[in-house]
Amino acid sequence: MRKYYIDNIRWITIVLVVIYHVIYMFNSVITEGVIGPVTTVHWQDTIQYIFYPWFMVILFLISGMCAKYYLDNHSDKEFIRARTRRLLVPSTIGVFVFGWIQGYFNMAISGAFHNLPETLPVFILYPIMSVSGIGVLWTIQVMWILSMILVLIRKIEKGRLGSLCPKTNMAVLLLLGIPVWGAAQILNTPVICVYRFGIYGFCFLLGYYVFSHEEVTDRLKKYCIPLLILACILAVVYAKTYYGQDYAHAPVVNCPLAIAYAWITCLALIGCAKRWYDRTDTVSSFMTRKCFGLYIFHYLALSAAAYGLTRYTEITGAALYLLSAIASFAGGFLLYEIISRIPFLRWCVLGIKKEK
Repeated sequence: MRKYYIDNIRWITIVLVVIYHVIYMFNSVITEGVIGPVTTVHWQDTIQYIFYPWFMVILFLISGMCAKYYLDNHSDKEFIRARTRRLLVPSTIGVFVFGWIQGYFNMAISGAFHNLPETLPVFILYPIMSVSGIGVLWTIQVMWILSMILVLIRKIEKGRLGSLCPKTNMAVLLLLGIPVWGAAQILNTPVICVYRFGIYGFCFLLGYYVFSHEEVTDRLKKYCIPLLILACILAVVYAKTYYGQDYAHAPVVNCPLAIAYAWITCLALIGCAKRWYDRTDTVSSFMTRKCFGLYIFHYLALSAAAYGLTRYTEITGAALYLLSAIASFAGGFLLYEIISRIPFLRWCVLGIKKEK
């Protein structure tokens, strides 16, 4: 049976990612590479502190869970082939076919073109723009690498780890936050802070070996209310403690409070989703089908809208947030519908294979 609560966690998290990026585009905390503040008050920046610590962590957790469910019924070769098409192709070939457009807006917003010579040849400018347009695709790059590592680990451990993990009780689930914090301290790229291979890799493996078992998620379902209350308390404490500081870089991003908040929130959301939203309906069915495309394209739509509105209009304040949010969702869905219908582009940008 399909586990609808996982689908619902994924699409709801992606919607929150879109909202986060709208706030981020006009935030007053991390202003490099974005438009920057457009209001005199900045209370809305608090949303960044509420979302950022956990939303990528939970995506890697459920990605590991889905890897387990897929490999239960498919071979390693089929897994490698499917993940390569769905994740690696869009984040490599797709970057050079389509990503240069995102790169243009990223460079325009950050003023990078002013630092380049006007006589720079197109064959040099093109790869610069393409690499600058990786944007949100870093996530699927990391997921592909972790998927390939998982195949190697499976060959080494030969299923021995999986036989122990269903016994994981609630106390152990909470204490797993300690090694998650340890993982957050390692394998972080020094310049591009989003590539946090330590914590994302560890959570991906936890998703595969621990959270993919019904016994484990049933325990989270049982204790979801106290977990949710604790997560809300930690959210307030974390946001109040670190508001105004750079939440995306060390030491804030991997401090004990940030990791504790992220971990408890992930446990709470998995439990709550399984308890109250393990079903499908018209909205969830639509979003499950379209959320990947929304994730891939929303930042391009947001960047184009934010750049155009701030450069060519006098719109500011709340109206700018609202119009940019509308553009992010509408543009993301529209681009997905267009690209998914063009044979070559849907393969290299979205990893959609040719229909038989």
